[in-house]
Amino acid sequence: MREYLKYLKGDRVIWIITILMMAFSLVTVYSFVPILVKMEGGTPFQYLFKHLIYVVIGFASMYFIHRTDSKYIGQLTKFLYYLAIILLLYTFFFGAKVNDAGRWIRIPFLGLTFQSSDFAKLALILYVSKLLVRKKDKFDNWKEGIVPLMLPIIVICMLIVKDNFSTAAMLFLLSMVLLFIGRVPFGKLFTIALVGVGAVAMIILIHVSFPELNLLPRYDTWKNRLTNRVVNDETNIDNAQVNNAKLAIHNGSFFGQGVGDGKLKEYLPEAYADFYYSTYVEEFGLFAAIFLVLLYLILLFRIIQIALKTQDLFQSYACLGIGIHLLTQASINMLVCTGVFPVTGQNMPFLAMGGSALIMACVSIGIIQSFSYQIQKQSSQVEGAFAPKNNKI
Repeated sequence: MREYLKYLKGDRVIWIITILMMAFSLVTVYSFVPILVKMEGGTPFQYLFKHLIYVVIGFASMYFIHRTDSKYIGQLTKFLYYLAIILLLYTFFFGAKVNDAGRWIRIPFLGLTFQSSDFAKLALILYVSKLLVRKKDKFDNWKEGIVPLMLPIIVICMLIVKDNFSTAAMLFLLSMVLLFIGRVPFGKLFTIALVGVGAVAMIILIHVSFPELNLLPRYDTWKNRLTNRVVNDETNIDNAQVNNAKLAIHNGSFFGQGVGDGKLKEYLPEAYADFYYSTYVEEFGLFAAIFLVLLYLILLFRIIQIALKTQDLFQSYACLGIGIHLLTQASINMLVCTGVFPVTGQNMPFLAMGGSALIMACVSIGIIQSFSYQIQKQSSQVEGAFAPKNNKI
């Protein structure tokens, strides 16, 4: 293992965790796709091979980015942000629809799809991190400090919200956390939150009053998921999914049913993605579930350590934003599977079957490892400068 890790710079613990998760995802994807085979045809091996392609692309992206000088990442933030807007606009008008949601861009000739919001999330985190550094002395001024920070957040979230409310809401809250970390005054954050709630309420009111405008095409789906969370009607499909997810966790007991022996995965749509955690617990058990939570917490802890070590404020904000985002995604998947949160589409980073989500999670880790590698190089230079020199007489 050490022989191969010498080619991987940066934080070794992060490398080990991400590589182990991606390798393990090949096992779970192969095991968790019976429902997909039943609904769309094909064989488990076909879906495994497709996932393997994404794993290879993700690892290659992670390796290439981590060997890139970290200064270029900061310089590309504005370009990445505008590219995200272009991709979201393209998806808005020409996106491929899956489950009545037009979130995907279909890649010609390859038969693969890419969810533009996955790219937009990372681009926004990096761009806001850069703006926090540029505007750090102007936070008391709405026009020069706060508005330039909020405008990119509002634009990205508005382009995502039509087909993916949960992602837009999570991204907005994550941005608020990033602004709080960046020392934006709490009073201004509170005002922004009130304005945001008021804006959402107004859009919903307009949609309900003038349904022909179709401002929120998935509004009924969102409303049903929230109301079904309160009223536990077992005949409702969302509640049936959640009940099956909780039953799968119950069946897992302490040691699980064994790889490939889970039964509820055949009745759980997205058992390989949105309901990954429940299927994982059913087959691997409570102890494996606790171990998985610990892995994500260790990953976040190591990312925070890198954020605290770097001398570049942009890198600190970017590390914290990425780390919180990855842990939030994993937490939402777990909370949905345990029935705490309403049904929503957030999968497990590095583990669930998916293309763009996996690739962008790998790109995120590649960026963090680039920062970590830069810290290592700076430390080596400092140690070399102060190392005693043997002068021959």
